[in-house]
Amino acid sequence: MMINKRLINLCKDSKKYIALTILVNWISVLCNIITIILIGQFINKIYIGERLNLAGRNVFRYMSEFQVWGNISLLLAIIIIACLLAVRYTCNILYAKFSNAASANARVTLRELIYKKLLKLGTGYTSVESTSAVVQVSVEGIEQLEIYFGKYLSQFFYALLVPITLFVFMSFISFKAALVFILCVPLIPASIIAIMKIAKRILKDYWKSYSDLGGTFLENLQGLTTLKVFNIDEKRHEKMNEEAEKFRKITMKVLSMQLNSITIMDLVAFGGAAAGTILALIQFRNGEIPVGSLLIIILLSSEFFIPLRLLGSYFHIAMNGMAASDRMFGILDAKEREKDITVKEDTKFKDIAIELRNVDFSYDGERQVLNNINMQITKGGLVAIVGESGSGKSTIASLILNNHKVTNGEILLNNTNIENISLDNIYGNIALVSTNSYIFNGTILDNLLMAKKDATQEELEIALKTARLYDFVSGLKEGLLTDVGQAGSALSGGQKQRLALARVILANKDMIIFDEATSNIDVESEEDIWEAIYELSKDKTILVISHRLANVVDAKEIYVMNKGILVESGTHEELMNGKKHYYDMVNKQNELEMIREVC
Repeated sequence: MMINKRLINLCKDSKKYIALTILVNWISVLCNIITIILIGQFINKIYIGERLNLAGRNVFRYMSEFQVWGNISLLLAIIIIACLLAVRYTCNILYAKFSNAASANARVTLRELIYKKLLKLGTGYTSVESTSAVVQVSVEGIEQLEIYFGKYLSQFFYALLVPITLFVFMSFISFKAALVFILCVPLIPASIIAIMKIAKRILKDYWKSYSDLGGTFLENLQGLTTLKVFNIDEKRHEKMNEEAEKFRKITMKVLSMQLNSITIMDLVAFGGAAAGTILALIQFRNGEIPVGSLLIIILLSSEFFIPLRLLGSYFHIAMNGMAASDRMFGILDAKEREKDITVKEDTKFKDIAIELRNVDFSYDGERQVLNNINMQITKGGLVAIVGESGSGKSTIASLILNNHKVTNGEILLNNTNIENISLDNIYGNIALVSTNSYIFNGTILDNLLMAKKDATQEELEIALKTARLYDFVSGLKEGLLTDVGQAGSALSGGQKQRLALARVILANKDMIIFDEATSNIDVESEEDIWEAIYELSKDKTILVISHRLANVVDAKEIYVMNKGILVESGTHEELMNGKKHYYDMVNKQNELEMIREVC
């Protein structure tokens, strides 16, 4: 019943903590049983004496079975009970410790699995789940599984073990009452199973609604300025309200289901305890059991049902986590691109050379984005790809990073097909600086050390100087410890790009791809970054994708793209002399620059 073997096997290290949780719980209940039996026995001795017979029947038939209890003195019994209480107290502490360890280990393991999967999927993960859904599953969804691993699983097995243990002990006191209790116990899991069929459907709708609402909220938050500019924020607000109301209704359904199921389980638990207790009272009235034994049965009656009743409470929270785990498995089961890796994982490439041979590519299998592309990108000097927006420039950069597989042809890295090199190895040798290079919340130093955690002060200074950021950082009161804000909000666009460049320089990759790295920044920062790029091109393989042709006039090779086709290539002088597509692009940009200057 709701035992997901795959989920449990993914968190193997949690198994031992779950087993230990069950063990200490069971020891605790044994202490409780023995304590109650000792108390009941002494009540028997006080109430009727050790050798009293009633109506020709030996009322101490039960005690003769456990003669040891009759021989224990009051002082010794008190000492034993004190020890049992101490053991039980210790078990309660250990229960909390092992339960927390089981859930904590599971959370870390599952989040690590999702993170590794996302790395393997790369930017293509959005075809599986939206970013907001991934965040919700990885954070809230896995938090819901805390109860599943920390409470539910141990309680499930404990709830099976306790009634059997109690039945064994109680059968010596009153077999009839013990039988009634043990027969009523299965009614609780039966009710849970019936509820689970309804709950699974409701919780699936709950998580879908939750994900949709989260996605809409994130989108509205990110595009808030745009919504205000076009005065459609009210319309989007109404849409989000509709989704919020839908989420409220499904949440109420979940709560209603939980409340109703708890009521059913309470009726079964209290009804079973009452039935067994009534039978024990009848036996007491008939003189079949003494008063102490009746007290034992009454006190232990709840122990039959409390574990399963508690299991039912955990069940609803764990069920929510299980619904989230279905979405988690959807991410983990997403199909990865198969690669025939023939190059050692930690291979360090030197003097990287990239060659594209007859490369065709389509994102959807229908519209061709690239057609028969042939290029060579080698070390020493800068290689540029230029062309109008939508010509396929950035797609080439993405293919070199192996984010997608070419439709036809091949891409070679030092004469090795890139499909035979792992993604980790590719990212370990090739770096990317783009308009979307992310600056993380924290300090300047935090962002730099992401590239090399053990970087020396000298290495940091060299990276900052090469990226033309050293003077700026030196002028800050906190220097490298200056906080950059979320997504680098405390920095200007140019400063963020130079920090991204410094981070890449510190990583010391043999090849760097600059994909529109200087778009949408101030002229001064743009000039600084281009100086740094040309300086880096002396020692590294540099590929630049740029819309500003004036920046690539000194490139050793310029490839000109137009609607997915490589229309021409050569140096700036050769292309200008050819007076073809590149020549027209340069003249058009020069005219636009002149118009801007006049304005």
